[in-house]
Amino acid sequence: MMHPIEVIFSEIEQVFAEFDHMSIECVAMRLAKAKRIFVAGEGRSGFMGKAFAMRLMHLGATVYAVGETVTPSLQSGDTLIAISGSGVTKQTVWIAEKAKQLGCEVIAVTTDLSSALANIASLTVHIPAATKYRRGHETQSKQPLGSLFDQCTHLILDAICLQYANNQQVEHQKAFQRHSNLE
Repeated sequence: MMHPIEVIFSEIEQVFAEFDHMSIECVAMRLAKAKRIFVAGEGRSGFMGKAFAMRLMHLGATVYAVGETVTPSLQSGDTLIAISGSGVTKQTVWIAEKAKQLGCEVIAVTTDLSSALANIASLTVHIPAATKYRRGHETQSKQPLGSLFDQCTHLILDAICLQYANNQQVEHQKAFQRHSNLE
């Protein structure tokens, strides 16, 4: 029997063997051109999104997490990153629809290229991982619920941040200056 950490690494490796790595560069380039970036997701996808927003802020982006009390209104020209493993989370799909109506670019992060969320988006980051629904197109997983999607999403969003930092020439010291100093 495999050790649990080996199971997790093996499953992540399987997802990344099927993942289109070019989407990392594509998203990083689009984010560099964005006026402002908004990140949306519910539940665990929302947690991944908030971690991503924080990292982008450290890299100098103007970025907001949708639903926070200090988040301003979306405006034409903004970019929305909408995260939903299934691509059908009602609140996330509604936010993406609203963003598109307002003239924003919508980038979806999902497992399902035919989902409502992917159909709204101008660019979809397809993560071929398992979600809590265990649909036929999803990679098999021994982990509970959407853990595999969450883990892969976190790594892919971190890779986008690394590419963004490289493209924008943001060095560690510059990012560190933006890190919270109230802790």
